[in-house]
Amino acid sequence: MSARDKYEVVIGLEVHAQLLTKTKAYSSDENIYGAVPNTKTSVISLGHPGTLPKSNTNVIEYAVKLGIAVGSDIRERNEYARKNYFYADLPKGYQITQDTTPICNGGAIQIKDKDGNPKNIKITRIHMEEDAGKSIHDLDPFNTLVDLNRAGVPLVELVSEPDIRSSEEAYQYITEVRKLVRYLDICDGNMEEGSLRCDANVSVMLKGAKEFGTKVEVKNMNSSRNVMRAIEFEIDRQIELLETGGEISHETRSFNAANNSTISMRHKEDANDYRYFPEPDIPKLRLSEEFISNVVASMPELPSMVRARYAALGLPPADVQVLVEDKELVTYFDAALSSSAKPSAKQVANWLTGDIMAHLKNSKMENVSQLPLSPEALGEFCAMIDAGEISGKIGKDLLPELLEKGGSAKKLVADRGLSQVSDPREIEA
Repeated sequence: MSARDKYEVVIGLEVHAQLLTKTKAYSSDENIYGAVPNTKTSVISLGHPGTLPKSNTNVIEYAVKLGIAVGSDIRERNEYARKNYFYADLPKGYQITQDTTPICNGGAIQIKDKDGNPKNIKITRIHMEEDAGKSIHDLDPFNTLVDLNRAGVPLVELVSEPDIRSSEEAYQYITEVRKLVRYLDICDGNMEEGSLRCDANVSVMLKGAKEFGTKVEVKNMNSSRNVMRAIEFEIDRQIELLETGGEISHETRSFNAANNSTISMRHKEDANDYRYFPEPDIPKLRLSEEFISNVVASMPELPSMVRARYAALGLPPADVQVLVEDKELVTYFDAALSSSAKPSAKQVANWLTGDIMAHLKNSKMENVSQLPLSPEALGEFCAMIDAGEISGKIGKDLLPELLEKGGSAKKLVADRGLSQVSDPREIEA
């Protein structure tokens, strides 16, 4: 038995999602990624004395949407809190957040365990808060540069229970969260740009133990793969420490993707208390039944619903998995399926998940919406193969041109005289 086989891993994840609002959480500053540094700020986001923040209604709506999607209880009476700490990119010296009254409590996100069975990862809470600015360390060899465009950008933080038991389960969980916020249109889910960020709380304990081990928080992970890598490193590091008689420190560590390791940032025992207290400048918030009902009525189709719908069409699980992964792909597939030519679901799925996905990857396109080939034209193309008007082989020859230039498959077939004769009487004649 290896040392790792003696231990059980316990993981909880905190996911921060930047919201796709036009303005910031508590001011009218524009919420735009990639703007010239320090141009999207105001006296409110910079915390000047005498300025008053005001709640962005869209932030509240988006938080409720996420709560409904994961099955949370929505809190009707909310209040904001100040989280106090000093940092160069936090101009106010505090963040406006929620402490004792998170807007959403409970709920779950479903993943699959190592045997492929459904497993619910319970949600502790979802709360609203604002982002800090950004410190930039790699542009100047002698100085840290500060961009305050991000200060005040709205976030929701989704905190899981410590129900995750492997790096693979953590990867699945983040993938599902990313998919969910994209389906809800509340966050673009781009981890590389920092609009979706994840902190992992990792601990190990001997199998059968009743108490969790000392947890270590790992920060600075900008991709789902890096979350997996960081957790794997941390599991091995903690087990090796315990096996050699060492002790796990309750600390915050940073993941270094360059050498695939975590390094200590600060010990939790030494960290200053955040001194939460109610935010005096924003009134307590009460959500009416009408407000919550309107959000419920505006909810889009969620990934679980799409999966069920596609399974009912007779699509194999592998095709369903590929299609549901991308909201744009679902929209494109549905449009092709409902086109006037009425192609079969299986035919459209085959071409979309095979040749077309390969073309997207080779062409370095972000999604199917960038294709010259319209969903209507794909539906026509697939219906022609369904009807035997062209063979699958001819389809493979024609598809590259359709993907590059768009246009009608029927016209292309007619221009090239490629119609397939399938009627026995015509062939005999």
